[in-house]
Amino acid sequence: MPPAPASPPASETPFAPARRLRPGQAHRIVFANEKGGTGKSTTAVHVAVALAYLGARVAAIDLDPRQRTLHRYVENRLATLEKRGLTLPTPYCEVFRGTEAEELLAMIRRLEAHCDFLIIDNPGRDDPFARLAVEQADTLVTPMNDSFVDFDLIGQVDAESFKVKKLSFFAELIWEARLKRSRMTIEQQRPEMDWIVVRNRTGHVEAKNQARLHKALSEMSRRVGFRVTQGLSERVIYRELFPSGLTLLDKGHLGELGTSHLVARQELRALVKALALPAFTRAQGELELA
Repeated sequence: MPPAPASPPASETPFAPARRLRPGQAHRIVFANEKGGTGKSTTAVHVAVALAYLGARVAAIDLDPRQRTLHRYVENRLATLEKRGLTLPTPYCEVFRGTEAEELLAMIRRLEAHCDFLIIDNPGRDDPFARLAVEQADTLVTPMNDSFVDFDLIGQVDAESFKVKKLSFFAELIWEARLKRSRMTIEQQRPEMDWIVVRNRTGHVEAKNQARLHKALSEMSRRVGFRVTQGLSERVIYRELFPSGLTLLDKGHLGELGTSHLVARQELRALVKALALPAFTRAQGELELA
């Protein structure tokens, strides 16, 4: 794995004062949503790079060997850095191509022995490895668009009142994973799973629909036990950056940026803080996005 980037000057930290894991354990952040098109991999790579900019050692596993969007993003980034002669904080990333659950667990143990945060990007579908990854999550992040089409993955609502009628299959899956996780918490001394639903692409949604979604999510969060936070708005810049592998954090290497791009950096900064990740062993610094 590549060496960790130098830590920035210590200042206000975006991390929560959580207890530290045992030596050889990383904080596992799993990005999971069984529906595609929610900005899952985009959110994952930006969080990974943000943590690397903070001086953390970050490793990632792409669980989709066919599309491997996260891995392709990192590949593009490394190619750009080599071409331009740059050195920028970059997570280490591997694609999981195994066929057995123990192979995935072995990869997780191998990578987390050398990093502070291990990010796992689940495929946009249900499969045994995706379920296993969810069970391993210390922080589970579920990005969704501000749409009742996406909300249906978590819960079903009444067509007239928009009140939540029942849990959907994905929420039930997470509920079962948390039950299994409770045993892991005791046996492996890991923290309780923190489930966060991230509302992406909220920029062009009609206000009444946003209010209905907010009410439904608030009701569901109390029932199921997840937190809700704002994510990344719908901005063309995220799609444009993929071929180069650069992110909004790579200021000075993106050319002239407009006001909307500066706002997008603040969105990412707010998202990292909202995740309330535990402090790691090196000196902490505030994520500089200005």
